[in-house]
Amino acid sequence: MTDWPQLHHAYGTAEDIPGLLDAVSPAPTDSGWTELWSRLCHQGTVYSASYAALPALRDMARQWSPADRQMPLTLAGAIAASTDRPYDEQDPHVAYASEMSDLVQLTEEALRDPILTNDPATYVYLLAALLSFEGDEFWGEQLDGLNDDEFEVPCPSCSTENFVAFGEYGFFSTTDSMYMNEATARKMPLQPADTSALEGLAQRLHSRALADGQTDVAHKLTYVFGKAQCAECDEVFSVAEAITTGWDA
Repeated sequence: MTDWPQLHHAYGTAEDIPGLLDAVSPAPTDSGWTELWSRLCHQGTVYSASYAALPALRDMARQWSPADRQMPLTLAGAIAASTDRPYDEQDPHVAYASEMSDLVQLTEEALRDPILTNDPATYVYLLAALLSFEGDEFWGEQLDGLNDDEFEVPCPSCSTENFVAFGEYGFFSTTDSMYMNEATARKMPLQPADTSALEGLAQRLHSRALADGQTDVAHKLTYVFGKAQCAECDEVFSVAEAITTGWDA
């Protein structure tokens, strides 16, 4: 049995967590999820209670249908991906290896649910959770940038922050954070990756998105794993490598 009062979350001791877990429903709009996220993964920080909640989140996802398990999976994924562990908690992929294995399977089932065909945002969140459970903390945390239609990255040559946009405003890099409102901002066209040349994780994600009917996600991935030109110094650089550099900074 978990001794919740001896554990901590963002606001103190964790004796309130069992009640919140028991009361929450599958609905993403359930306010209980806001309470759980705020306590267990507050601005990306995790606590002793965060990891202790992983078995319960796994059980919750197991009890609910693939179409209904988005919230426990994405919260568990955010906990697993977090590297902000101020209390030196053990790596959850070691301490909760069995739960991680189960969560991989449960997420795979959710990703195959046809209800996601018209819900690319949820698909991306679940795909990021899958990577988190597999141990890829970086893309588990960063992949949801696909839903924002942009990444903010430093130029590897001059260090200027560039906004790499790939959505309704076009496909370009710019140094203007208000590019969506500014017609005169300097915009440098992006260079999408050649899909036949994709390798490793990039190839896996792109192929999977296509197989799952997520053509828009697959299209965006070609820009994430393609190249951009700095709107300040004109240096051409790998977008994915620049995202990694920004994350490590």
